[in-house]
Amino acid sequence: MRSIQRRLSLGLISVMVVVGLVLAQTSLWLFEMGLQRYLEAGLRNDSENLLVALVRGPQGLQLDERHLSPAYQRPFSGHYFRIDFADSHWRSRSLWDQQLPQLEHPGLSNLQLGPEGQQLLVLRTDYRRLGQSISISVAQDYTPVRESFLRMQQVGLGLGLAGLLLILLLQRVTVRRALRPLEKAREQIAQLQQGQRSQLDDQVPVELEPLVAQINHLLAHTEDSLKRSRNALGNLGHALKTPLAVLLSLASSEQLDAHPQLRKVLKAQLEQVQQRLNRELNRARLSGDALPGALFDCDAELPGLLATLNMIHGEHLDLSYRCPPGLQLPRDREDVLELLGNLLDNACKWADAEVRLSVSETAQGFELSVEDDGPGIPEERRDQVVSRGTRLDEQTDGHGLGLGIVRDIVDNWGGVLRLEESEWGGLKVAIELPKR
Repeated sequence: MRSIQRRLSLGLISVMVVVGLVLAQTSLWLFEMGLQRYLEAGLRNDSENLLVALVRGPQGLQLDERHLSPAYQRPFSGHYFRIDFADSHWRSRSLWDQQLPQLEHPGLSNLQLGPEGQQLLVLRTDYRRLGQSISISVAQDYTPVRESFLRMQQVGLGLGLAGLLLILLLQRVTVRRALRPLEKAREQIAQLQQGQRSQLDDQVPVELEPLVAQINHLLAHTEDSLKRSRNALGNLGHALKTPLAVLLSLASSEQLDAHPQLRKVLKAQLEQVQQRLNRELNRARLSGDALPGALFDCDAELPGLLATLNMIHGEHLDLSYRCPPGLQLPRDREDVLELLGNLLDNACKWADAEVRLSVSETAQGFELSVEDDGPGIPEERRDQVVSRGTRLDEQTDGHGLGLGIVRDIVDNWGGVLRLEESEWGGLKVAIELPKR
Protein backbone atom coordinates (compact mmCIF):
# COMPACT_ATOMS: atom_id res chain seq x y z
CA MET A 1 0.00 0.00 0.00
CA ARG A 2 1.87 3.06 -1.27
CA SER A 3 -0.72 5.80 -0.75
CA ILE A 4 -0.30 7.87 2.42
CA GLN A 5 -3.91 9.01 2.21
CA ARG A 6 -5.12 5.40 1.99
CA ARG A 7 -2.95 4.39 4.93
CA LEU A 8 -4.28 7.24 7.05
CA SER A 9 -7.88 6.47 6.05
CA LEU A 10 -7.62 2.75 6.78
CA GLY A 11 -5.77 3.41 10.03
CA LEU A 12 -8.39 5.89 11.19
CA ILE A 13 -11.25 3.57 10.16
CA SER A 14 -9.70 0.66 12.06
CA VAL A 15 -9.14 2.73 15.21
CA MET A 16 -12.64 4.24 15.06
CA VAL A 17 -14.32 0.86 14.50
CA VAL A 18 -12.43 -0.84 17.35
CA VAL A 19 -12.86 2.06 19.78
CA GLY A 20 -16.49 2.56 18.72
CA LEU A 21 -17.36 -1.10 19.24
CA VAL A 22 -15.66 -1.18 22.64
CA LEU A 23 -17.38 2.02 23.75
CA ALA A 24 -20.75 0.90 22.38
CA GLN A 25 -20.61 -2.51 24.06
CA THR A 26 -19.38 -1.00 27.32
CA SER A 27 -22.09 1.67 27.26
CA LEU A 28 -24.84 -0.84 26.52
CA TRP A 29 -23.61 -3.16 29.26
CA LEU A 30 -23.49 -0.33 31.80
CA PHE A 31 -26.92 0.88 30.69
CA GLU A 32 -28.44 -2.60 31.06
CA MET A 33 -26.81 -3.10 34.46
CA GLY A 34 -28.19 0.25 35.62
CA LEU A 35 -31.63 -0.64 34.29
CA GLN A 36 -31.59 -3.96 36.17
CA ARG A 37 -30.54 -2.17 39.35
CA TYR A 38 -33.47 0.18 38.89
CA LEU A 39 -35.89 -2.72 38.39
CA GLU A 40 -34.36 -4.50 41.39
CA ALA A 41 -35.17 -1.47 43.55
CA GLY A 42 -38.78 -1.63 42.32
CA LEU A 43 -38.99 -5.37 43.06
CA ARG A 44 -37.55 -4.81 46.53
CA ASN A 45 -40.19 -2.16 47.15
CA ASP A 46 -42.93 -4.60 46.02
CA SER A 47 -41.48 -7.25 48.33
CA GLU A 48 -41.64 -4.89 51.30
CA ASN A 49 -45.23 -3.95 50.41
CA LEU A 50 -46.14 -7.64 50.44
CA LEU A 51 -44.47 -8.00 53.83
CA VAL A 52 -46.59 -5.12 55.14
CA ALA A 53 -49.73 -6.77 53.68
CA LEU A 54 -49.15 -9.82 55.88
CA VAL A 55 -51.37 -9.35 58.96
CA ARG A 56 -52.48 -11.54 61.85
CA GLY A 57 -55.95 -13.03 61.38
CA PRO A 58 -58.26 -15.45 63.17
CA GLN A 59 -56.47 -18.37 61.54
CA GLY A 60 -52.97 -16.97 61.77
CA LEU A 61 -51.16 -14.95 59.05
CA GLN A 62 -53.36 -13.50 56.33
CA LEU A 63 -52.65 -11.45 53.21
CA ASP A 64 -54.51 -8.16 53.12
CA GLU A 65 -55.28 -7.88 49.40
CA ARG A 66 -56.17 -4.21 49.78
CA HIS A 67 -52.41 -3.51 49.89
CA LEU A 68 -51.74 -5.49 46.69
CA SER A 69 -51.16 -3.94 43.28
CA PRO A 70 -53.89 -4.68 40.70
CA ALA A 71 -51.20 -6.16 38.43
CA TYR A 72 -50.94 -9.14 40.79
CA GLN A 73 -54.65 -9.87 40.26
CA ARG A 74 -54.58 -9.87 36.44
CA PRO A 75 -53.56 -13.22 34.86
CA PHE A 76 -50.15 -13.24 33.15
CA SER A 77 -49.77 -9.51 33.72
CA GLY A 78 -45.98 -9.82 33.99
CA HIS A 79 -45.94 -9.08 37.74
CA TYR A 80 -45.88 -12.11 40.05
CA PHE A 81 -45.10 -13.05 43.63
CA ARG A 82 -44.77 -16.13 45.79
CA ILE A 83 -44.72 -16.22 49.61
CA ASP A 84 -43.24 -19.32 51.21
CA PHE A 85 -43.85 -20.36 54.83
CA ALA A 86 -42.49 -23.32 56.75
CA ASP A 87 -45.21 -25.68 55.55
CA SER A 88 -47.09 -23.84 52.80
CA HIS A 89 -46.86 -21.05 50.19
CA TRP A 90 -49.04 -18.41 48.58
CA ARG A 91 -48.81 -17.17 45.04
CA SER A 92 -50.31 -14.30 43.11
CA ARG A 93 -53.46 -14.73 41.07
CA SER A 94 -51.54 -13.42 38.03
CA LEU A 95 -49.64 -16.72 37.89
CA TRP A 96 -52.94 -18.52 37.30
CA ASP A 97 -52.01 -22.18 37.33
CA GLN A 98 -48.28 -21.64 36.68
CA GLN A 99 -45.43 -21.79 39.14
CA LEU A 100 -42.91 -19.07 39.81
CA PRO A 101 -39.29 -20.27 39.57
CA GLN A 102 -37.86 -20.72 43.05
CA LEU A 103 -34.43 -19.37 43.94
CA GLU A 104 -32.16 -21.32 46.22
CA HIS A 105 -30.59 -18.24 47.76
CA PRO A 106 -31.81 -14.70 48.47
CA GLY A 107 -30.98 -12.00 45.95
CA LEU A 108 -31.58 -11.05 42.33
CA SER A 109 -31.37 -13.87 39.81
CA ASN A 110 -30.56 -13.90 36.14
CA LEU A 111 -33.48 -14.07 33.74
CA GLN A 112 -35.78 -17.01 34.44
CA LEU A 113 -38.34 -18.61 32.17
CA GLY A 114 -41.86 -17.73 33.31
CA PRO A 115 -45.48 -18.17 32.13
CA GLU A 116 -46.08 -18.08 28.40
CA GLY A 117 -42.34 -17.91 27.71
CA GLN A 118 -41.81 -14.65 29.53
CA GLN A 119 -38.29 -13.72 30.63
CA LEU A 120 -38.60 -12.95 34.35
CA LEU A 121 -36.34 -10.93 36.60
CA VAL A 122 -36.81 -12.59 40.05
CA LEU A 123 -35.87 -11.21 43.46
CA ARG A 124 -35.97 -13.37 46.61
CA THR A 125 -35.91 -11.80 50.07
CA ASP A 126 -36.12 -13.59 53.43
CA TYR A 127 -37.92 -12.00 56.39
CA ARG A 128 -39.17 -12.87 59.85
CA ARG A 129 -42.73 -11.71 60.48
CA LEU A 130 -44.92 -12.29 63.53
CA GLY A 131 -42.55 -14.96 64.78
CA GLN A 132 -42.39 -16.89 61.48
CA SER A 133 -39.68 -17.18 58.83
CA ILE A 134 -41.04 -15.97 55.50
CA SER A 135 -39.48 -15.99 52.01
CA ILE A 136 -41.00 -13.58 49.49
CA SER A 137 -40.16 -13.89 45.76
CA VAL A 138 -41.35 -11.18 43.38
CA ALA A 139 -40.89 -11.22 39.62
CA GLN A 140 -41.32 -8.85 36.70
CA ASP A 141 -41.51 -9.64 32.99
CA TYR A 142 -38.26 -8.38 31.41
CA THR A 143 -39.37 -9.13 27.83
CA PRO A 144 -40.76 -5.64 26.98
CA VAL A 145 -37.64 -4.06 28.48
CA ARG A 146 -35.41 -6.37 26.44
CA GLU A 147 -37.34 -5.57 23.23
CA SER A 148 -37.05 -1.83 23.89
CA PHE A 149 -33.39 -2.32 24.66
CA LEU A 150 -32.83 -4.15 21.35
CA ARG A 151 -34.66 -1.40 19.44
CA MET A 152 -32.46 1.14 21.15
CA GLN A 153 -29.41 -0.90 20.12
CA GLN A 154 -30.54 -0.88 16.50
CA VAL A 155 -31.19 2.86 16.53
CA GLY A 156 -27.84 3.43 18.21
CA LEU A 157 -26.10 1.24 15.65
CA GLY A 158 -27.73 3.18 12.80
CA LEU A 159 -26.76 6.50 14.32
CA GLY A 160 -23.25 5.19 14.95
CA LEU A 161 -22.85 4.11 11.30
CA ALA A 162 -24.17 7.46 10.10
CA GLY A 163 -21.75 9.22 12.43
CA LEU A 164 -18.90 7.00 11.20
CA LEU A 165 -19.67 7.85 7.57
CA LEU A 166 -19.80 11.55 8.41
CA ILE A 167 -16.49 11.34 10.27
CA LEU A 168 -14.90 9.43 7.38
CA LEU A 169 -16.08 12.08 4.94
CA LEU A 170 -14.71 14.86 7.11
CA GLN A 171 -11.53 12.87 7.63
CA ARG A 172 -11.06 12.45 3.87
CA VAL A 173 -11.45 16.18 3.35
CA THR A 174 -9.06 16.88 6.23
CA VAL A 175 -6.43 14.41 4.97
CA ARG A 176 -6.65 15.81 1.45
CA ARG A 177 -6.17 19.32 2.73
CA ALA A 178 -3.29 18.17 4.91
CA LEU A 179 -1.62 16.36 1.98
CA ARG A 180 -2.22 19.16 -0.51
CA PRO A 181 1.36 20.47 -0.07
CA LEU A 182 2.65 17.03 -1.10
CA GLU A 183 0.45 17.08 -4.20
CA LYS A 184 1.68 20.58 -4.99
CA ALA A 185 5.28 19.43 -4.60
CA ARG A 186 4.58 16.49 -6.92
CA GLU A 187 3.13 18.83 -9.54
CA GLN A 188 6.17 21.08 -9.25
CA ILE A 189 8.51 18.12 -9.72
CA ALA A 190 6.55 17.17 -12.85
CA GLN A 191 6.90 20.78 -14.08
CA LEU A 192 10.59 20.56 -13.26
CA GLN A 193 10.89 17.46 -15.40
CA GLN A 194 9.02 19.11 -18.26
CA GLY A 195 11.26 22.15 -18.17
CA GLN A 196 8.65 24.60 -16.88
CA ARG A 197 10.66 25.48 -13.75
CA SER A 198 14.19 25.07 -12.43
CA GLN A 199 13.54 25.10 -8.65
CA LEU A 200 10.83 24.05 -6.20
CA ASP A 201 8.90 26.62 -4.19
CA ASP A 202 10.30 26.92 -0.69
CA GLN A 203 6.99 28.10 0.80
CA VAL A 204 6.02 24.67 2.12
CA PRO A 205 4.99 23.22 5.52
CA VAL A 206 7.72 22.83 8.11
CA GLU A 207 7.78 19.03 7.63
CA LEU A 208 8.65 19.43 3.93
CA GLU A 209 11.20 22.21 4.26
CA PRO A 210 14.26 19.92 4.66
CA LEU A 211 13.26 17.80 1.64
CA VAL A 212 12.56 20.80 -0.62
CA ALA A 213 15.75 22.52 0.51
CA GLN A 214 17.83 19.43 -0.28
CA ILE A 215 16.22 19.02 -3.72
CA ASN A 216 16.82 22.68 -4.59
CA HIS A 217 20.40 22.41 -3.34
CA LEU A 218 20.94 19.28 -5.45
CA LEU A 219 19.49 20.98 -8.54
CA ALA A 220 21.69 24.04 -8.09
CA HIS A 221 24.76 21.87 -7.47
CA THR A 222 24.00 19.71 -10.51
CA GLU A 223 23.54 22.73 -12.75
CA ASP A 224 26.75 24.30 -11.49
CA SER A 225 28.67 21.04 -11.93
CA LEU A 226 27.31 20.62 -15.45
CA LYS A 227 28.28 24.15 -16.44
CA ARG A 228 31.79 23.72 -15.05
CA SER A 229 32.11 20.31 -16.73
CA ARG A 230 31.03 21.66 -20.10
CA ASN A 231 33.29 24.67 -19.77
CA ALA A 232 36.21 22.39 -18.89
CA LEU A 233 35.45 20.11 -21.83
CA GLY A 234 35.21 23.09 -24.15
CA ASN A 235 38.51 24.46 -22.91
CA LEU A 236 40.11 21.02 -23.31
CA GLY A 237 38.78 20.70 -26.82
CA HIS A 238 40.09 24.12 -27.86
CA ALA A 239 43.41 23.44 -26.16
CA LEU A 240 43.92 20.17 -28.05
CA LYS A 241 42.51 21.20 -31.41
CA THR A 242 45.19 23.81 -32.03
CA PRO A 243 48.17 21.43 -31.44
CA LEU A 244 46.43 18.79 -33.53
CA ALA A 245 45.94 21.26 -36.36
CA VAL A 246 49.62 22.23 -36.15
CA LEU A 247 50.69 18.58 -36.21
CA LEU A 248 48.42 17.87 -39.19
CA SER A 249 49.92 20.86 -40.97
CA LEU A 250 53.44 19.64 -40.22
CA ALA A 251 52.53 16.18 -41.49
CA SER A 252 51.66 17.77 -44.85
CA SER A 253 54.82 19.93 -45.01
CA GLU A 254 57.47 19.59 -47.73
CA GLN A 255 59.99 18.38 -45.19
CA LEU A 256 58.30 14.99 -45.23
CA ASP A 257 58.23 14.64 -49.03
CA ALA A 258 61.21 12.36 -48.73
CA HIS A 259 59.36 10.17 -46.26
CA PRO A 260 55.93 9.44 -47.81
CA GLN A 261 55.31 6.38 -45.64
CA LEU A 262 56.05 8.35 -42.46
CA ARG A 263 53.72 11.15 -43.64
CA LYS A 264 50.95 8.65 -44.32
CA VAL A 265 51.27 7.04 -40.87
CA LEU A 266 51.43 10.42 -39.09
CA LYS A 267 48.36 11.78 -40.87
CA ALA A 268 46.37 8.59 -40.28
CA GLN A 269 47.22 8.53 -36.58
CA LEU A 270 46.58 12.25 -36.08
CA GLU A 271 43.21 12.00 -37.83
CA GLN A 272 42.26 9.06 -35.61
CA VAL A 273 43.28 11.09 -32.54
CA GLN A 274 41.20 14.05 -33.73
CA GLN A 275 38.19 11.86 -34.49
CA ARG A 276 38.49 9.99 -31.21
CA LEU A 277 38.81 13.27 -29.32
CA ASN A 278 35.64 14.63 -30.90
CA ARG A 279 33.71 11.46 -30.11
CA GLU A 280 34.86 11.22 -26.50
CA LEU A 281 34.27 14.91 -25.79
CA ASN A 282 30.76 14.56 -27.19
CA ARG A 283 30.09 11.40 -25.14
CA ALA A 284 31.38 13.06 -21.97
CA ARG A 285 29.18 16.10 -22.59
CA LEU A 286 26.12 13.87 -23.01
CA SER A 287 26.79 11.81 -19.87
CA GLY A 288 27.15 15.02 -17.88
CA ASP A 289 23.74 16.34 -18.91
CA ALA A 290 21.76 15.47 -15.79
CA LEU A 291 19.63 18.58 -15.56
CA PRO A 292 15.90 18.06 -15.13
CA GLY A 293 13.68 20.53 -16.87
CA ALA A 294 15.36 20.21 -20.28
CA LEU A 295 13.04 20.11 -23.28
CA PHE A 296 12.93 20.67 -27.04
CA ASP A 297 9.99 22.65 -28.44
CA CYS A 298 9.36 21.21 -31.92
CA ASP A 299 7.15 24.09 -33.10
CA ALA A 300 9.78 26.67 -32.20
CA GLU A 301 12.95 24.83 -33.30
CA LEU A 302 12.19 22.69 -36.37
CA PRO A 303 11.30 25.42 -38.92
CA GLY A 304 14.57 27.27 -38.26
CA LEU A 305 16.62 24.06 -38.39
CA LEU A 306 15.16 23.05 -41.76
CA ALA A 307 15.58 26.57 -43.16
CA THR A 308 19.27 26.56 -42.19
CA LEU A 309 19.86 23.17 -43.86
CA ASN A 310 18.05 24.38 -46.99
CA MET A 311 20.46 27.33 -47.18
CA ILE A 312 23.46 25.00 -46.78
CA HIS A 313 22.44 22.26 -49.23
CA GLY A 314 20.53 24.29 -51.79
CA GLU A 315 16.98 25.19 -52.63
CA HIS A 316 16.61 22.17 -54.94
CA LEU A 317 15.89 19.98 -51.90
CA ASP A 318 12.35 19.74 -50.55
CA LEU A 319 12.81 19.58 -46.75
CA SER A 320 9.59 18.93 -44.82
CA TYR A 321 8.58 17.76 -41.37
CA ARG A 322 5.54 16.16 -39.77
CA CYS A 323 4.93 16.80 -36.08
CA PRO A 324 1.84 17.17 -33.86
CA PRO A 325 1.24 20.79 -32.78
CA GLY A 326 2.68 21.71 -29.41
CA LEU A 327 4.83 18.57 -29.07
CA GLN A 328 7.79 18.93 -26.71
CA LEU A 329 10.56 16.37 -26.32
CA PRO A 330 11.80 16.06 -22.71
CA ARG A 331 15.45 16.23 -23.76
CA ASP A 332 18.17 18.87 -23.78
CA ARG A 333 17.66 21.35 -26.64
CA GLU A 334 21.29 21.33 -27.78
CA ASP A 335 21.41 17.52 -27.87
CA VAL A 336 18.21 17.24 -29.91
CA LEU A 337 19.46 19.89 -32.34
CA GLU A 338 22.72 17.98 -32.72
CA LEU A 339 20.86 14.68 -33.21
CA LEU A 340 18.43 16.02 -35.80
CA GLY A 341 21.09 18.22 -37.41
CA ASN A 342 23.37 15.25 -38.06
CA LEU A 343 20.51 13.07 -39.35
CA LEU A 344 19.17 15.77 -41.67
CA ASP A 345 22.67 16.77 -42.81
CA ASN A 346 23.46 13.16 -43.82
CA ALA A 347 20.09 12.85 -45.57
CA CYS A 348 20.60 16.12 -47.46
CA LYS A 349 24.05 15.00 -48.65
CA TRP A 350 22.61 11.88 -50.29
CA ALA A 351 19.09 12.93 -51.23
CA ASP A 352 18.11 13.74 -54.79
CA ALA A 353 15.11 15.96 -54.04
CA GLU A 354 13.18 14.79 -50.95
CA VAL A 355 14.02 14.79 -47.24
CA ARG A 356 11.37 14.39 -44.56
CA LEU A 357 11.55 14.50 -40.76
CA SER A 358 8.76 12.87 -38.72
CA VAL A 359 8.28 13.27 -34.96
CA SER A 360 5.41 11.60 -33.07
CA GLU A 361 4.46 10.62 -29.51
CA THR A 362 3.50 7.05 -28.60
CA ALA A 363 2.30 5.34 -25.42
CA GLN A 364 5.87 4.20 -24.69
CA GLY A 365 7.70 7.39 -25.68
CA PHE A 366 8.61 9.20 -28.90
CA GLU A 367 9.43 8.16 -32.49
CA LEU A 368 11.72 10.17 -34.75
CA SER A 369 12.55 9.33 -38.36
CA VAL A 370 14.46 10.98 -41.20
CA GLU A 371 13.87 9.74 -44.77
CA ASP A 372 15.55 10.62 -48.06
CA ASP A 373 15.27 9.54 -51.68
CA GLY A 374 18.98 8.85 -52.12
CA PRO A 375 20.76 5.54 -52.82
CA GLY A 376 20.32 4.30 -49.24
CA ILE A 377 22.25 1.47 -47.58
CA PRO A 378 21.98 -2.14 -48.77
CA GLU A 379 19.87 -4.27 -46.48
CA GLU A 380 22.63 -6.79 -45.82
CA ARG A 381 24.80 -4.04 -44.34
CA ARG A 382 22.21 -2.37 -42.09
CA ASP A 383 22.41 -4.90 -39.23
CA GLN A 384 26.19 -4.70 -39.36
CA VAL A 385 26.07 -0.92 -39.22
CA VAL A 386 23.86 -0.72 -36.11
CA SER A 387 25.34 -3.74 -34.27
CA ARG A 388 26.75 -3.09 -30.82
CA GLY A 389 30.46 -2.28 -30.88
CA THR A 390 30.55 -1.43 -34.61
CA ARG A 391 31.30 2.16 -35.45
CA LEU A 392 29.15 3.67 -38.16
CA ASP A 393 31.96 5.85 -39.45
CA GLU A 394 34.01 2.73 -40.16
CA GLN A 395 31.24 0.95 -42.03
CA THR A 396 29.28 3.37 -44.19
CA ASP A 397 30.74 6.01 -46.48
CA GLY A 398 28.87 9.28 -46.29
CA HIS A 399 26.98 8.28 -43.14
CA GLY A 400 30.07 8.47 -40.97
CA LEU A 401 30.86 10.52 -37.90
CA GLY A 402 27.46 12.21 -37.96
CA LEU A 403 25.63 8.91 -37.46
CA GLY A 404 28.24 7.92 -34.88
CA ILE A 405 27.31 10.97 -32.82
CA VAL A 406 23.62 10.15 -33.31
CA ARG A 407 24.17 6.63 -32.01
CA ASP A 408 26.02 7.94 -28.95
CA ILE A 409 23.15 10.30 -28.16
CA VAL A 410 20.48 7.63 -28.65
CA ASP A 411 22.39 5.10 -26.53
CA ASN A 412 22.80 7.67 -23.76
CA TRP A 413 19.02 8.26 -23.76
CA GLY A 414 18.23 4.53 -23.65
CA GLY A 415 16.68 4.62 -27.13
CA VAL A 416 16.78 2.32 -30.17
CA LEU A 417 18.16 3.22 -33.60
CA ARG A 418 17.17 1.34 -36.76
CA LEU A 419 18.12 1.72 -40.41
CA GLU A 420 15.33 0.96 -42.88
CA GLU A 421 14.33 1.69 -46.44
CA SER A 422 12.31 4.86 -47.00
CA GLU A 423 9.16 5.00 -49.11
CA TRP A 424 11.22 6.64 -51.88
CA GLY A 425 13.81 3.85 -51.87
CA GLY A 426 16.47 5.74 -49.91
CA LEU A 427 17.56 5.49 -46.29
CA LYS A 428 15.23 5.86 -43.35
CA VAL A 429 16.77 6.35 -39.91
CA ALA A 430 14.16 5.49 -37.26
CA ILE A 431 14.69 6.26 -33.57
CA GLU A 432 12.55 5.20 -30.59
CA LEU A 433 13.03 7.16 -27.36
CA PRO A 434 11.52 6.41 -23.94
CA LYS A 435 9.43 9.11 -22.25
CA ARG A 436 11.96 9.59 -19.46
